[in-house]
Amino acid sequence: MGEPILKWAGGKRQILNEILSLFPKDYPERTYHEPMVGGGAVVFAISPRKGTINDLNDRLMRFYEVVRDFPEELINENKTHKNTREYYYKARKEFNKLAFKTPLTKEEKIREASLFLYLNRTCYNGLYRVNAKGEFNVPFGRYSRPDFVREKQIIEASKILKNLKLLNKDFNYILEEAQPGDLVYFDPPYEPVSETSNFTQYTCNGFSFEHQRRLRDVCIELDRRNVYFVLSNSWAEPVRKLYENRFELIRIKARRDISAKVESRKPVYEILVTNIPSSERIGKKLLLMAEAKQES
Repeated sequence: MGEPILKWAGGKRQILNEILSLFPKDYPERTYHEPMVGGGAVVFAISPRKGTINDLNDRLMRFYEVVRDFPEELINENKTHKNTREYYYKARKEFNKLAFKTPLTKEEKIREASLFLYLNRTCYNGLYRVNAKGEFNVPFGRYSRPDFVREKQIIEASKILKNLKLLNKDFNYILEEAQPGDLVYFDPPYEPVSETSNFTQYTCNGFSFEHQRRLRDVCIELDRRNVYFVLSNSWAEPVRKLYENRFELIRIKARRDISAKVESRKPVYEILVTNIPSSERIGKKLLLMAEAKQES
């Protein structure tokens, strides 16, 4: 299994096995789509042969384009960075300046992608947060030995991304792309379980409950077209009410790594929603057997 290059709020490495256990046994043969890819833990784990990945964060998708098209140049650029507070804020300023330049040259695209990765690996708690102007504003993280080169991960990811179409659209693009028999994984910004837990600043635009309703309607339409899907979200009552009586809801335990306080990174409950029949799923037993075979 491959692994993500980036840290990402809501990253799915903690619950990856639970997600994959719901996938159909023949998922490697299916076209795969991930309309809210974020850090890409799932797509890099399964290495699909064809499909799409998408995100509203245009700089994230430009980063993946550079990983796909210029992996060696990106790795070389990554080796030029320094893990100091002074350098971090200089890099952040340069990164924000590039946000308003268009079009970017090839060299500028590689530089932007390298800065994106560097800031991601060295910023406070691995957050990607922007202000109302679209400027990245997370402070320095003070890690002793952050890995911002990520050579192995970039090489692996580049091979995977070459098989996929990379998009920067609203998630409802999937209604045009997905065909009967395709597999879709949705990882939207989670509906907050409390007033203080709302973190949706992946882009300048927040993700409201109206977006959650729209996403539910997309899932209903995909189900009508015989497209399989798995969706993750918080175990919040409004989310459960959106999907109950239509699809299977599974409660799982996870741990959020985005909390600023280490001691508050407690297990929380999340929900997985799917229309995949249980008889067609991999299941945890087969998944563990496959992992053991890969490691042997």
